[in-house]
Amino acid sequence: MLNAIARRTIAGAAVVTSAAALTVWAAGQAAAVGSPTGFGAGTTGGGTATPVTVTTSTALISAMQSSSPAVVRVSGMITISGMQRVAANKTIIGVGSSSGIVGGGLNVRGVSNVIIQNLNFRGSSDDAINVETSTRVWIDHNTLSAAHDGLVDIKHAADFVTVSWNRFFNHDKTMLLGHSDNNASEDRGHLRVSYHHNWFDGTNQRHPRVRFGNPVHVYNNYYGGVTSYGVASTLEGGTLVEGNYFDNSRDAFHCGEGSSPPGALVARNNTLVNSAGSTSGCTGSVNGIPYSYTLDPSANVKSIVTSGAGVGKVA
Repeated sequence: MLNAIARRTIAGAAVVTSAAALTVWAAGQAAAVGSPTGFGAGTTGGGTATPVTVTTSTALISAMQSSSPAVVRVSGMITISGMQRVAANKTIIGVGSSSGIVGGGLNVRGVSNVIIQNLNFRGSSDDAINVETSTRVWIDHNTLSAAHDGLVDIKHAADFVTVSWNRFFNHDKTMLLGHSDNNASEDRGHLRVSYHHNWFDGTNQRHPRVRFGNPVHVYNNYYGGVTSYGVASTLEGGTLVEGNYFDNSRDAFHCGEGSSPPGALVARNNTLVNSAGSTSGCTGSVNGIPYSYTLDPSANVKSIVTSGAGVGKVA
């Protein structure tokens, strides 16, 4: 059960509505579209900095590693190698629906206030996006596949992050939250992340796999044909799994995974079609969600998310 201080707070229009999610991306858009809800609220990235458009890896790396706030518009598919650092106060945003990053990934490490939006990521030699020791990060409306390791991994005391409206496909270990069981001294009290309106399209596992983060809010996501498991809450994790649509996903959610002992998990208002989840063996409690949000009815989530998630659409 939720602990004594936990209350479900539903208010106003804090979460993007399905109609807004269908807005078509404007190819000439300069800055980030919309604003994050959930734990990443308040992230502004490069803000009103004059946008710069990049078409080469050299220009991309230089712009996103600048010490000044920047809005970096990625035009076309740019090949980079390894994990390239992203500096603080950056918006990195794709132009149109055919822009993004190939071969390498973005490393959001030890910084604050970063937006990554409307980019295709594929074939990274490590992670597509890595977030660690960072706060106020918004990862939104990207399409990600086929990285060597994770697609969006969040670890090492990262905090106040929203992962929204992304499409994930052709991948195994999709999203890790908390990198190891022996990192309690760093991670405890951090790793607060909101995952909403993402499309897990036939991916295998870790959607997410949670350690230490409490609360972690997993809501209004579409799990289509997930082949191993959806959500796993493990060591000291507290995960609210709410209003999601699990479709032909054998193991929708559970506690414990591999050698990690069970954490806490509350599941409510989900739609499960040819799917099943279990809270058997879960331990502890889930802290209250500290922000207001609007929950889409879970029965509508499949159509909302498949129409609105990924590149080429803005929320």
